[in-house]
Amino acid sequence: MTGALPITCLDDLRRRVRQLAAADTAAAEAARARQSQLTKPRGSLGRLEDLAVWLAAWQGRHPPRLERVLALVFAGNHGVAARGVSAYPAEVTAQMVGNFRAGGAAINQLCRLAQAELAVIDLDLDRPTRDFSAAPAMSETECVDALDRGIAAVHAGFDLLALGEMGIANTTSAAVICAALFGGPAIGWAGPGSGLDGEGVARKAEVIEAALLCHRDALGDPLEVLRRLGGREIAAMAGAILAARERRVPLLLDGFVAGAAAAILHALEGSALDHVQAAHLSAEPGHRRLLEQLGMRPLLQLDMRLGEASGAALAILLCRAALACHRGMATFAEAGVSDRG
Repeated sequence: MTGALPITCLDDLRRRVRQLAAADTAAAEAARARQSQLTKPRGSLGRLEDLAVWLAAWQGRHPPRLERVLALVFAGNHGVAARGVSAYPAEVTAQMVGNFRAGGAAINQLCRLAQAELAVIDLDLDRPTRDFSAAPAMSETECVDALDRGIAAVHAGFDLLALGEMGIANTTSAAVICAALFGGPAIGWAGPGSGLDGEGVARKAEVIEAALLCHRDALGDPLEVLRRLGGREIAAMAGAILAARERRVPLLLDGFVAGAAAAILHALEGSALDHVQAAHLSAEPGHRRLLEQLGMRPLLQLDMRLGEASGAALAILLCRAALACHRGMATFAEAGVSDRG
């Protein structure tokens, strides 16, 4: 697969996840070789060195570059919001999309600082998914359409992608997806989201338990988990992660909700997220458990829980720092500095 083509059905996605290309080992080795020659003790820049190698490996070139960077935010509305699982009403999703487009949100400021383009894609905000505690959130056609919207958003020519979302009640969707994929009690995955109090979190856990019971016979299939319990923006993020892999674009993953989208692909194929870095550890309690399940170590821990790709946008700055050191530092030979014996 050389390009990010649309899928035609969920089984098409299953096939594509099994056909993913590996990292470019020659580019990775070239990056490691340069790291060993730079004027510093070997490994002394820690994860900045790892990031430079990661960028080279998934861009398939050395040296890597960050000339075009995209922050991609998908927005969707959830029928389960009517169950009182969020501190904010559902209309806030559309209002915040308007704020993104007007330049007034945190993600706008962070993208400006990180020298990243911003694309905001709203997915049928006037048509929420169904309440998944009583019915499947999406039909297969709706789920495939959302996946394809995510795939189509990842164009050739980008050097790095930061991925996030906006959607009232989507931490409930993320929590129930994680509970379905990884098990454990609902209260272990439910968190305050946009600011619920203890009573609200307990109510959220009850809705999650009801959803797991309603769909218990279908939860062995990760794509049925996505269709029945996810949202359009979560499906779109899963599509974007797949497309980024197929187009060889390294990807920074935002918080808990973006992580739940990634978990669907990971459940289908354990190597599906090899091109992905977890940008940060969210303050949402379930995010730590999720990253442990995915085997990911976050780049940042700043107690953020905003969403909208804000943590991923911050991590772009780390990638730029890694690349500046990798490309700009002198080698021992160039600087006339003695290497260790």
